Amino acid sequence: MKIIFPLLALLGGIAMAIQAQVNGGLGKKVGAIEGSFISFAVGTLALAFGVLFIGKGNVLAFTNVPKWQLIGGLLGALYVFIMVLVVPKVGVATAFVAVIAGQIIVGAIIDHYGLFGGTRIPIDGKKLIAILLLFVSLYLFNHK
Repeated sequence: MKIIFPLLALLGGIAMAIQAQVNGGLGKKVGAIEGSFISFAVGTLALAFGVLFIGKGNVLAFTNVPKWQLIGGLLGALYVFIMVLVVPKVGVATAFVAVIAGQIIVGAIIDHYGLFGGTRIPIDGKKLIAILLLFVSLYLFNHK
């Protein structure tokens, strides 16, 4: 049963790659920030239906969480806007190599220091080599 979560993460990655190309095309037609807004509006509607019909939590409990935990939506909006802007210029693969590099580098820093309430997982030599190889990969994807 443990396999379900990595498979769901894989599905999330597939959805993000498709979303990047779809949103990039939308942004070329309506404008980058406008395309980002439309994408978030459609997503917000979908989530609103999910909350109404299958949600089990308590939306109003957001008043009891630390306020810094509410920036996720802003970070998501920034990500979508950047992808709408970048994908038409460099393509999905190059954009995702950069995104993945950013995620892994910052993820390693968050883990190393246990930021945002996470478990401390120190950066070791293998992780540093992997991060270096991410930059090599980004260079190779971008070099023509």
